Amino acid sequence: MKNIKYLMVCFFLLAVVVGCKKGQEADFDENFHPRIIDNGAVFTSPSRIIFEGQSAIYSRLTFSPKPLEKTKISWKVNDVEVSTDTAFTFTPTSGGEFVVKVEATYNGQTATRISKVLVSPATYTPKSSAFVVMPYLSENGVAANINWAIVSHVAFNGARILPDGGVDFSKGNLNQNIDEIVARGHINKTPVLLGVSGRLSGVDGWALYNSVDFGTVISSPAKRATLVATLAAYVTARKLDGIDVMMTDLSNDNYSISAKSAQSVGPFIAELKAALPANSIVTATVTTNYMHWEYTSLLHADWVNVHAFETGANVGPGAPVGQQSPFWFMNDAATLWVNKGYPKNKLVLGIPAFGLRYNELDANGNNASWGSYDYIAYKDIIATSKDPQIHTKEYDATIAKGVYFNGIPLVTEKANYIKTNGFKGAYIWAGDYDAADSKSLIKTIYDILK
Repeated sequence: MKNIKYLMVCFFLLAVVVGCKKGQEADFDENFHPRIIDNGAVFTSPSRIIFEGQSAIYSRLTFSPKPLEKTKISWKVNDVEVSTDTAFTFTPTSGGEFVVKVEATYNGQTATRISKVLVSPATYTPKSSAFVVMPYLSENGVAANINWAIVSHVAFNGARILPDGGVDFSKGNLNQNIDEIVARGHINKTPVLLGVSGRLSGVDGWALYNSVDFGTVISSPAKRATLVATLAAYVTARKLDGIDVMMTDLSNDNYSISAKSAQSVGPFIAELKAALPANSIVTATVTTNYMHWEYTSLLHADWVNVHAFETGANVGPGAPVGQQSPFWFMNDAATLWVNKGYPKNKLVLGIPAFGLRYNELDANGNNASWGSYDYIAYKDIIATSKDPQIHTKEYDATIAKGVYFNGIPLVTEKANYIKTNGFKGAYIWAGDYDAADSKSLIKTIYDILK
């Protein structure tokens, strides 16, 4: 009996050993597909954005079957093999876009993990341009909104001043948005400016009425100094090329508060220029209403962006419907600043990439109330309109109760005026509202000013 039990135990153990061996062989037979286990989640994000000199580290990977013994490992950068180790550190020596790939090959079958790395160059030489052609991105703009081949500069509204003097950088920091804009800008030899503003009212880019967050802060020398230091540190860390002071938030029932805000822009720009890295660009975006007289000299700015759109005559209860950004208004707005003593080659004139949409009209066919109109991005007008040639017009009757906007012919007229009269250039608000290809407003401007 003991011999039988002994034989049974031996048979069982032998079966276990054989079974395990067969199981192992089954795991790694010729049909087994190799695996790359990302323990460190280094491939979780499909792309990385780093500055030249920084490193993208790919580690804590395991491979099945084990590498070297059974699996061939290959790391490639832009399809050129650079390592056969189980980990890899990519330290670029130039700016550009790179694809880092790891391959694990076993018995002719290959597993792959891919990471895209966008590298912001350490230095670059800005492209030469006879005129400023600048899309000004709203806080929701991204690098993909820009056709880099047809712009001279880009501004991004990525810094909102808080009432206590702090700065909200969250829109630019989200998903490294500002880093990508800077990286792609510098790869394409395009300077990128940080747009600094208070609270804006929406699509049109004006300040929220009675909001003087920004103006109140820069009106205080102590708060202004702290703000300058905060902005300079951010610009330096993110390798931005400068700042645009978007001081159009002057609408307030108290004239003295608005006046003091405007009067503080000049000193603020002077302090920014002193604090920012050498050769940084500092500009101002200014209003065109009666408050323009209150600005002290801005001639030390690299240039002045004139908010030369939106007459304000076509909104409000009973206001007649019509084109809110006509050619004559841009002309008048430019003339205001020329008469104030600014040479034309210091003025960049604004052009809107949005339309005024009426949602309700009164019995006389005029705008019904303060809440009966809003604004719509130019690209959304193009996408929504039933007219395939709507980009060649200024009005669409098929959207709500009608939309007035700047189409290609009106923008062409404005760009020709800018070129003929020797102004420094044009910006559009906002770059992320523009349409693409032949319907693009910024392309229309570029084709005339290039």
